[in-house]
Amino acid sequence: MALPSASSSITVRLEVPADPMAIGRLTTAVGGAGGVVTALDITESHPDRIVVDVTCSASDPEHAELLTEALRALDGVTVRKVSDRTFLLHLGGKIEVQSKVPLRTRDDLSMAYTPGVARVCLAIAEHPEDVRRLTIKRNSVAVVTDGSAVLGLGNIGPSASLPVMEGKAALFKRFADIDAWPIALDTQDVDEIVRTVQLIAPVFGGINLEDIAAPRCFEVERRLRELLDIPVFHDDQHGTAIVVLAALTNALRVVGKTLPHVRIVLSGAGAAGSAIARLLLTAGARDLVLTDIGGVVHAGRPDLDLNRLELAALTNPRGVTGTVREAVVGADVFIGVSAPGILTGDDVATMAAGAVVFALANPDPEVDPAAARRTAAVVATGRSDEPNQINNVLVFPGVFRGLLDAGARHVDLEMEAAAAQALADVVQPDQLNAAFIVPSVFDPAVAQAVAAAVRTSVEARAGLV
Repeated sequence: MALPSASSSITVRLEVPADPMAIGRLTTAVGGAGGVVTALDITESHPDRIVVDVTCSASDPEHAELLTEALRALDGVTVRKVSDRTFLLHLGGKIEVQSKVPLRTRDDLSMAYTPGVARVCLAIAEHPEDVRRLTIKRNSVAVVTDGSAVLGLGNIGPSASLPVMEGKAALFKRFADIDAWPIALDTQDVDEIVRTVQLIAPVFGGINLEDIAAPRCFEVERRLRELLDIPVFHDDQHGTAIVVLAALTNALRVVGKTLPHVRIVLSGAGAAGSAIARLLLTAGARDLVLTDIGGVVHAGRPDLDLNRLELAALTNPRGVTGTVREAVVGADVFIGVSAPGILTGDDVATMAAGAVVFALANPDPEVDPAAARRTAAVVATGRSDEPNQINNVLVFPGVFRGLLDAGARHVDLEMEAAAAQALADVVQPDQLNAAFIVPSVFDPAVAQAVAAAVRTSVEARAGLV
């Protein structure tokens, strides 16, 4: 069972006897059922009874029900109401629009809207480049999805994807002060997605593609990058690749190895795996073996699509074949963005000394982290309840902050590599160890450093530095 967390937390309103020992019985019942009490508030008090709100963390919704039943089973206790705190947080959505200017008087209205706004419209019509300076375009990103690959939930559609897209918009605001807008499209046709985004692009300074399944996502991104004069960034691909490269940079520092001289096995050739492979090669990796459900990706396999054929030509210089378990023997690094349980601790033990294991399938990783740590020197996952969480929120706010500030028209692998190096360097030498290879998502230096690196990279290409 996973550890209790706030993501499955509940608040149970109980009526209990006015007994000094009653509170202790409540907390003992929750603890005995494997939950964690995080708050306890008395909301009503009467001569013979009290009403108590018990907030506790569970490992999943089924566990939350068990905690409720444990409380209900206590003598003299009545359960009035159970509230799922995550659902309460989402009621009415998580984001809103606020005006940046006061609208209190006729003068305010005449400048913000008609008739004064007409002068600004005409100025932009005469000088289109001023749209970034005079409108929200300079600080706006569209978070676009078709709902086809949402988290680990699969193809759940545009409406069901909205809570994730709202969350992404909230993260943009929290970590980089960027106004992001959820755009969930009711189509999974490449032509329709591309045309729709093209039509709405004048409002935005950047496009963040999100949770679009492979291989559709590759074509959508490629075509939009050709059509638009603003950066298009598929976070599931490039955000993941940047944070993986940053984490690997620091993991290799811990074990005293360098990227050009390690053997890497990468499991997963979808959106994330493909982008990771290309960015690692750009950053200097030389010996990279890519695997998927069919085993090692190599040019002799007859089942490869165009994306895998391209990757086969760029990777696997030793001509490795076979399964992922065979490929990891003697490898220095394993990176998984694929499926749970494909390796065991015994497989990790066959890797080279000082091995690095990034098991990033979520919520269940490619190998049990505890088993991997028995022989690997550094282990990272995508989970928040394990050390070294590889989390895209370390990347996309700063990347877009830098792109918007520089007025960038595109994003490329060199910019991504610069962002990864900046993220890695946020971890100071005296902080770096096997359990701390990436900074906290709440470290204010993260977005600033990534943004500065991206901005410098953009400006260098424009000949401004």
